[in-house]
Amino acid sequence: MPETLTVDDVWKMFQETNRLFQESQQKWEQYSQESRVKTDREMHALREMFAETSRQMRESSEETDRKIKKVSTLVGNLGSRWGDFVEGIVAAAGTTLFAKWGIPVHKVTRNIKAYLPGNREMEIDVLVVNTTVAVLVEVKSRLQLKHIQKHIKRLNEFKEFFPEYADKQTIGAVAGIVIDEQVGRYAMDEGLFVIVQSGENVELANGPDFVPKNW
Repeated sequence: MPETLTVDDVWKMFQETNRLFQESQQKWEQYSQESRVKTDREMHALREMFAETSRQMRESSEETDRKIKKVSTLVGNLGSRWGDFVEGIVAAAGTTLFAKWGIPVHKVTRNIKAYLPGNREMEIDVLVVNTTVAVLVEVKSRLQLKHIQKHIKRLNEFKEFFPEYADKQTIGAVAGIVIDEQVGRYAMDEGLFVIVQSGENVELANGPDFVPKNW
C-alpha cells in the first residue's frame, strides 16, 4: 500500500525544489556574469586589434606614398640623364651615320636654340650640318608618335627660325633607345631617318631604298 504524503512531506518537497531553483538561478547568474566579462574582454581585445591594424595600415600607406614619391623622383631624374646620354651617343655617331648615305658631315651641334617674336622658340637636340644639308635630329629615350609629329612641325618651321640655313636641304631624323615597330615605320613613311640602338652604338634602321624628305 503506497505511503500517504503528509503536509510536512509536501512542504519539504517544496523547500527542496525552491532550493534547487535558487541554486540554478545563482549558477545562471554567475554564468551570465562570467560570459559578459569574457565577452567584454574579447570585444576589448578585438577593438585593440582593430585599432592596431588601422594604425599599421595608415603607417603602411604613408610609407608606401613616401616610397612612390621617391621612386618617381628617381625615375624622373634618370629619364633626364638618360636622354642626355642618348643625345651624346647620337651626336658622337652623327659624323659616320649620315656619311654612309652620301651626306658628309662638317659639324655636329647639340641643343641649339632660336627665338622669334611672340614667345616662339625652337630647340634642336642634335643638328648635323655640311655645306649643302642640315639634318635635324630629335632624340628621345622612348620615341612616341607625338614626338614625330612635333618634329615634323619643327622641320616645317626650321628655316624661319634659322634663316642662315635657308640655302640648305633640310632633312629630319628621329632617334630612340626604345622605338616600337609601328612608330618607326610611321617615321620612315614621313620621310625621316630612324636611328636605333645597336649594341653599345646606334645605327640607321632605314632600308637601302629609303629616300629622305627634303623640307
